[in-house]
Amino acid sequence: MYGVLLVAHLLAAIAFIGTLFFEVIIWQAARRPLAQGTREAADQAIAKRSRHVLHGVVLVLYSAGIGLAWHHRGALAQPLDSSFGLLLSFKILLALSIVGHYVWLAYWLKRGRLTPNRACWLRRSILGHMLLIVVLAKGMFYWQF
Repeated sequence: MYGVLLVAHLLAAIAFIGTLFFEVIIWQAARRPLAQGTREAADQAIAKRSRHVLHGVVLVLYSAGIGLAWHHRGALAQPLDSSFGLLLSFKILLALSIVGHYVWLAYWLKRGRLTPNRACWLRRSILGHMLLIVVLAKGMFYWQF
C-alpha cells in the first residue's frame, strides 16, 4: 500500500505544482499582450478549469500525504531524533501553510477583498512553498545531519 500512496502523492504533487507553475511563470507573462477583454475571459476560463481539476488533485495529494505520514509516524513522534523526521515535519508544516493560504484566499473572496495583486502574491507564495516541499522530500532521503 505504501508504494501506491507514494505514487499517487507524487503524481498529484506534479499536477499541483505544474498548474501553479503554469499560472505564475507562463500565463502571467503570456497574458500581458492580450486585449483587456480577451485577457479577462482567458483568466476566468483558466481559473475555472484550474479550480475544477485541482479539487480532486488536492484531495489525492493530501489524502496520500496523510497515509504516508501515518507510515512514518515513528519518525514524526520524535522529529528531533533524525534528519528524516525533522525534514518530514518541516514538509508537513509547509503543506499546512498551503492550506492556510487557501483559507486566506477564501476569506478574501468572501469579503470581496481579493485584488489581482493579492491573488498573484498567493499563487507565488504557494508555488514557493511547493518547490521547497519538493526539495525537502528529496533531502529527507539524502541529507544527514
